[in-house]
Amino acid sequence: MAQSAYYSNSKACALTLITISCLLVAASAGSFYDEMGITFGGDRAKILNGGQDLSLSLDQYSGSGFQSKNEYLFGRFDMQLKLVPGNSASTVTTFYLSSQGAGHDEIDFEFLGNSTGNPYTIHTNVYSQGKGDKEQQFHLWFDPTAAFHTYTIVWNAQRIIFLIDNMPLRVFNNHEAAGVPFPKSQPMRVYASLWNADDWATQGGRVKTDWTHAPFTASYRKFNANANKVSPNSKSTSSKNENQAWSTQGLDAVGRNRIRWVQNKHMIYNYCNDYNRFPNGLPIECTRSRFL
Repeated sequence: MAQSAYYSNSKACALTLITISCLLVAASAGSFYDEMGITFGGDRAKILNGGQDLSLSLDQYSGSGFQSKNEYLFGRFDMQLKLVPGNSASTVTTFYLSSQGAGHDEIDFEFLGNSTGNPYTIHTNVYSQGKGDKEQQFHLWFDPTAAFHTYTIVWNAQRIIFLIDNMPLRVFNNHEAAGVPFPKSQPMRVYASLWNADDWATQGGRVKTDWTHAPFTASYRKFNANANKVSPNSKSTSSKNENQAWSTQGLDAVGRNRIRWVQNKHMIYNYCNDYNRFPNGLPIECTRSRFL
């Protein structure tokens, strides 16, 4: 689970249970001063370069994090990240969407560090109505600490797509008709964090954080939200975003070939193949989606 749980601290709009309005946000790489607020960690979180860059640090006393000032209901969310270099074992860097409360929705990118020379694990998950357990994990085909790469979440009423440098690595389709909850009615904020999880993050908790390498630092830049921004104070439920490409985005033939390559070569865990975990039968969506 992402930091929101760890640190307790357009038609689709009409489906929401609260009175909201949705308006188009076509933000270019916006200023972190304008778009984000620091949530924990004090000066371990630093906005730099006139608001264009943001760094998060972790030491033995605290991690750090930030969240978007706006809430969104569907959209495309891009963030460039450069992960903690060197011995990053037991550190967790995140970029995710989440609502709040016991029955929250959440769409996760988590980056699980490793000892020097061993690969990061990219951990993805989807929560709906407070329930997750839909993990897929990957090793990357590049060094995520050497340069910035773009991590993207596309969230529309039909599906959720996870991409890295516009390469799809996962699709979670809407199977509500088969009884599978799908996040569609709770507005979510964008979150990011860097924190210590040495009880589980690296090799099942066998490799602990080496604090002699602290502070650990991850870097963020070029956040972009092309999305339905939600205002809780309006009674309007109209959306101006029906014609946005993300609102119906799926995978074309090229995308299907790319995701096959990623999943065949780089996937290391798929809950839909874990028969030991689900001895009474795999989750319903595992038999219905070709590209989970």
